Formats: sequence, structure tokens, C-alpha cells
Amino acid sequence: MTNIRSFKNRPDLYENFKSEVSVQSPGRINLIGEHTDYNGGFVLPSAIDKYISMEFRKNDTENFCRLYSETFKTGFEFQLDKDFSKAEGWENYVLGVVDQIQKMGKKIEGFECIIDSKLPVGAGISSSAALECGIASGLNELFDLGLSALEIVKLSQKAENEFVGSNCGIMDQYSSVMSRKDHLIMLDCDNLDAEYIPADFDDCKLLLLNTNVSHNLADSEYNTRREECETAVKIIQKDHPDVDTLRDVDFTTLEKYKDKLTPTIYQRCIYVLEENERVLNAARTLKAGKLKEFGELMYASHEGLQHKYEVSCPELDFLVDYSRDKDFIYGSRMMGGGFGGCTLNLIEQDKIDSYVEEVSAAYFERFNIKLDAISVFPNVGTQITKTIR
Repeated sequence: MTNIRSFKNRPDLYENFKSEVSVQSPGRINLIGEHTDYNGGFVLPSAIDKYISMEFRKNDTENFCRLYSETFKTGFEFQLDKDFSKAEGWENYVLGVVDQIQKMGKKIEGFECIIDSKLPVGAGISSSAALECGIASGLNELFDLGLSALEIVKLSQKAENEFVGSNCGIMDQYSSVMSRKDHLIMLDCDNLDAEYIPADFDDCKLLLLNTNVSHNLADSEYNTRREECETAVKIIQKDHPDVDTLRDVDFTTLEKYKDKLTPTIYQRCIYVLEENERVLNAARTLKAGKLKEFGELMYASHEGLQHKYEVSCPELDFLVDYSRDKDFIYGSRMMGGGFGGCTLNLIEQDKIDSYVEEVSAAYFERFNIKLDAISVFPNVGTQITKTIR
């Protein structure tokens, strides 16, 4: 018998909900560095100006918790003092965070929460990490748990790894919490060293084009890619015990093990090593204001994801290819885990409207699917407001 009870109707007592803690937890973009975070590599993400809003309050009970999503028009409730297993959907990200907080020995009590998301699910802008980090941040403030920002990042990642079952790296949670407005984070996922780079795109803006597809391969193949990379590491470790992740492997060493790896796993590794180099080069080009060179690295990243890491799909490839002959688009690539979601485009601002109209028509003609366009900019991480009573 499960401890979780779902419901559809918004509770009447939420009509005049008096919040004690308000949280805005943002989604994220990643300009370059895909599938490198769980390989100890480099990424270049930032939070964006689109977020999940959450309102928290205590309910004067010891164990009763209830949450309602305005977005999905569903809610659920559970007891803190009873075991809870996985639920069906978004509930798992909440339960995973609560589970991790309790495992840390932190004391929380009964609470209510209203969630309202402006982040499209499945778009590759990490609505899951935004939800996890927002719940963790809200409960931390509501119950004075004393968790640092980095502890919130790590427990949120652990919740997704251990409870939800997605073996994600730390990039999504880190960027959702730690971002600064108008900056990108050059993050070393091996040691979490971070450099904040000004997001100066001159006359360009960042445009997300949402394919509005999410192929059912996404979750399983994500975990498979991680397993393939870990398999390579284990083989190399036999002779090089200091190798913990692919970050510790260079091209010369990898070449020596080519015959011991399957062709597929070898290609996965080559992609990761090349992508790490692209991220480092991307950071240098952005600092130097060389946006055209940065755009070329974006295209190269997509080609690696398409042909070597094999996590793209026809819809994503179509959108990237469609952009290639447009001189007002400097770069385009798929973003996120793959098999759907968004492309990220660096485009001259005054061309956005006409291009969206053009590419939307072409995309609909090809796939009979409507395209969503979302203009975003690098923004601050999780914001918390506590009501003084």
C-alpha cells in the first residue's frame, strides 16, 4: 500500500494561500558541452529568465505534506513518517528531494506547496532540476535547515540519480542554483571550479526552437550513454588506476585502447574528448568577442552529438541544417539529453521574428508539428523570498 495519494481538484483551503516562503527556480540553457558533465568534463550553462514559481507554508502538522501543481492541475499528499515509493511523474522529483533531506538527518515537518511552472516539459531546459532545486531551497528556508547552496545542488542531483533513476550529471542543478545574471558559467564538473563569463552577444540573442517531440528513447538511452562511457573507463583503469572519468583520458591514451573498445564505445569517447576541447575553445572565443567562431563550435558540437554520440533525431537535425545557410545565424545545436527538445540558436536579434515564421512553416510542412520559439537570456539562479510575519 502506497503512502502517496493523488488528487485532481485544487484544495479549497488554497483559495487564500498565505505563503511563508516564495521561490523562483529557473530552467537552464547550455551553450556547449553536452553529455560531458557526468564524464567529469566542461560545460557552459546558465539559468534563464523562465522559471518555476513555488509557494510554501507550514501546516502545523508533524508529518502531513500536500503539494498542488497549477500547471498540471493535479496534486498529491504524503506522510513524512511513512515510506514512500516512486510515483508516476513530476511527484518523483519532489519525493526524491524530501528523501535526500531526511537521509541527511535534517528535520522537516508538515508543509503545503503550490507549484506554477512556466517551463515547457521535455524541451531540454531542465524543468526537473528546477523543480528539485526549488523544492530543496524552499524547504531549506521554511525549516531553517542550514543547507548551503552547493549542498542543495548536490542533494538535488542525488535525488534524481537515486530516487528518479536518471543518472544525470551535476550541470543542470548547478546552473539552476548558482547562475548570475548576464553571465555564463564555465564549469569544471570534475572539481566544480566555476568561472563566470560575461554573456556579451553584441547584436545577437539566444533563441530556442522547441521541436515539441520527446522520443521514448530519451531516458533509457541517456543512461545507456553513461554506461558506455563508464565501460570504457573501467577498461582503461586496469592499466591506469588514476583514471576516474573520461576527463582523465587524452586522445593518445584512448587511441591505444581502440582495439579493446567496441566501435560504438570508441566513438562515444572520441565525442566526449572533442566536446571538452570545444567548450574550452568556446570560452576563449566568447571572451574575445568572436561570435562567428563560437557559432562554428556550436555546429561542430551538434555534428558530434548527431554522428558520434547518436542522441539527436530527425527533427533536431532538420532545424540545425535549416539554419546553416542563414548568415544572420552564427550557430545552432541541439541542447539537452537528446531525442527531442530544443535547438539553441545564436541569431541576430532583428531577424528573429521573420526567421521564426519561416522555419516554423518549413518545420510544419516537413513533420506536421507546430514549432515553439522561446527567446531567452542568461539570468540569476534560484531566488528566495521569506515573508515576515
